[in-house]
Amino acid sequence: MTAVKRNILCLVAAIVVGGAMPCAADSIAVDYSVGVTINTGGKEFAPYHIASNRRGTVTQQHSALLSAALWHETDTTKRLSWGAGIEAWGGYASSVDYQRYDPASGMMTPVSQHPARVWLQQVWVEGKHRGAFLTLGQKDIDPGFVNRSLSSGDLVMSGNARAPFGARLGFVNYQNIPFTHGWVQIKGEIGYYRMADSKWLENHYNYYNSFITTHYWFNYKNIYFCTNPSKPLVFTLGMQAACQFAGTASYYERGEMWREIKMKANVKAFWHAFIPGNGGENLGDKIYVEGNHLGSWDMALEYKLSSGQTLRGYYQSPMEDGSGIGKFNGFDGLWGVEYRSEGHGVVTGAVAEFLTLMNQSGPLHFAYKDLIDETHPHGSEIGFAATGSDDYYNNYCYDGYHNHGMSIGSPMVKSPLYSTDGYLRFADNRIRGFHLGLMGDFGSQVSYRALLSWRKSFGTPFFPHAEPLTGTSMMLEAIYAPQWLHGLEIKAQIAHDHGTLYGNNTGALFSIFYNGDFSF
Repeated sequence: MTAVKRNILCLVAAIVVGGAMPCAADSIAVDYSVGVTINTGGKEFAPYHIASNRRGTVTQQHSALLSAALWHETDTTKRLSWGAGIEAWGGYASSVDYQRYDPASGMMTPVSQHPARVWLQQVWVEGKHRGAFLTLGQKDIDPGFVNRSLSSGDLVMSGNARAPFGARLGFVNYQNIPFTHGWVQIKGEIGYYRMADSKWLENHYNYYNSFITTHYWFNYKNIYFCTNPSKPLVFTLGMQAACQFAGTASYYERGEMWREIKMKANVKAFWHAFIPGNGGENLGDKIYVEGNHLGSWDMALEYKLSSGQTLRGYYQSPMEDGSGIGKFNGFDGLWGVEYRSEGHGVVTGAVAEFLTLMNQSGPLHFAYKDLIDETHPHGSEIGFAATGSDDYYNNYCYDGYHNHGMSIGSPMVKSPLYSTDGYLRFADNRIRGFHLGLMGDFGSQVSYRALLSWRKSFGTPFFPHAEPLTGTSMMLEAIYAPQWLHGLEIKAQIAHDHGTLYGNNTGALFSIFYNGDFSF
């Protein structure tokens, strides 16, 4: 192949996978995936374990979806490398009726809603130099702290919702910290994103009470430290933090909008999303902290056995404000143990988790600034503070920590997607439950995965349920990857929900995917 032809093919390949990047080698490896996913169920939404931790792709009672992806993987072994990709989904998904206030009749009326018939799930281009990367576009974010295949889900960035669109900068995997001789490593990233679910919020809101906030921005960052990963015993400590900021908040009462606040997306707002500080366009942002901040303290201890097996214990402690950062929320968090085994076996991975979000720094919230008004310009004269009622994933100015209705954090907290009354916030965030995950294989062609979750919801700190709601969810998955056609994967799932939290629902999912690659 001549140099001219080679350069032309390299340019075409780079454009196809998402970015016009020059070629430094004779060939570019391109991976691709095409698939069909079909599901059905007995209620208006898919069972919990069919819909959860699937990046928001399958949520409805019935759907028949096509998906295709094309990407060039970043080579982490090279000093200078690049990657790009695109993933699209489309097809049929059944509709669900959401309540919306009709000013003409003065009553709530059902409005049929369904996911977009075609959407971009991911589209990105990225570059790497030494140990750092820069990604532009919409790409899945995975902190890598919990096992996404078996865990109930990360408390901050679980993979339960679609990825946002923006720019992120960080370290490629863990990097050695100078002068520690490899005994301490660091990993982290920071990104700013524009959320693209404003139309979804407008279509699903009831326009009767509460509020709706659209066209807002999102910031996410994490930092982790770990001891030498080549040693049998590895300790990891880190934190994640996220912030919703800017946007327009519209408040409604009995069908009439009584207040609208337009929050600026200026340099100050971007800085306060990174380092919390007061400011902004409404009273709460001015006297407290601008934007909706939340995060988690993460820690794990991992032991590698000489036989190739790994045991790991981990804990995530949620934080909504200073009380959570200071660990005034008791035992709240995700407590888990994990087992992993190399090679084939009936059990190659197992996870057991206990989740409790019951404390939330206590039942009361009071600070001296809460009573600022014309007669008390500096707040209450009472000096003590009771900064409780953290109301996890909710905020007084933002609709909740979700994207297109699916929780960005733990799916165990019931997502607003399921609130057909048009209430866009989380109504079941004070919960206690456990989760079990198991996976293995029966040779090189057949594998399985089993999930079981139970939780009890007491509502929220501000709106408790008169009687707790309970829900049990289970799922069994079988995967067939035939040796006679490398890259083909046939998957079947059957799932069931039982109880008052999600209702009684049985459903099934069937998918066929083919994964391949080619090179220019």
